[in-house]
Amino acid sequence: MLFREWQRRQSLALRPQPEGVSTPPSRLLLKELASLAAPAVFRMAYGKIDIAAPDQPRAVMLLPGFGSHPWRMAPMHKALADAGHSVTDWGLGWNLGASEDRFERLLSRIRRVSRAEGRKITLVGWSLGGVFAREAAKRLPDHVEMVITMGSPFSGDMHGNNGWRIYHAIAGHPVDEPPVSGEFAAKPPVPTVAMWSAQDGVVHRHCACGKAGERDHAMSVRCTHMGFAWHPAAIEAVSRVLAESPESFTHLATQQKSRDKLDS
Repeated sequence: MLFREWQRRQSLALRPQPEGVSTPPSRLLLKELASLAAPAVFRMAYGKIDIAAPDQPRAVMLLPGFGSHPWRMAPMHKALADAGHSVTDWGLGWNLGASEDRFERLLSRIRRVSRAEGRKITLVGWSLGGVFAREAAKRLPDHVEMVITMGSPFSGDMHGNNGWRIYHAIAGHPVDEPPVSGEFAAKPPVPTVAMWSAQDGVVHRHCACGKAGERDHAMSVRCTHMGFAWHPAAIEAVSRVLAESPESFTHLATQQKSRDKLDS
């Protein structure tokens, strides 16, 4: 039975890339491997980190990317906590893909943290963690204040990344047929900021940036996909968003829509 399951997952992983779906170039993937192997080098090359001090500290939950554990986001956790925010992780350990049980436990965790804080919380999700965060906010708008995604493939074809075959092998289901149903590109009913990087070697920048109407504001960050969890540029970007009021980002989206109408 285990052998048949291994064969099934191998078959999923060997599916051909859908025609017309772009992924990041291989040269960027090589940089991802370098950042994964030696993150300290990338941090030192960046220099001193500048964290934005918030006027009103927020309750923040960090959601790790696929195949990752909350400890990967420890530098961001520490920096945001030192800035005065109340920071916690998603409490589910390793992120091994979507499942009904994992998603329900995440919703329960969000409710508990929100009630313990006595306020809504901001979800900061890296990669697949950001897709989880968006879907959780759609279910729990009374508990979620804002969503910040970092290199999350919520827009366009879910095969627009260099990791979908590994996902198929580990999670056991296709990226476009998850056990948790949802329209992933649909914007949550809360302020939503999408961070993306032109240096991302895992998720195509268009999938992480999204289109107007799929998020309130898109923000370019100069780091690798792996770096979203710990790179100073990513931590600074998140701290700047948290230092602003969530309503300011919906205002930016309204301004952008108005400009689009005038241009048309």
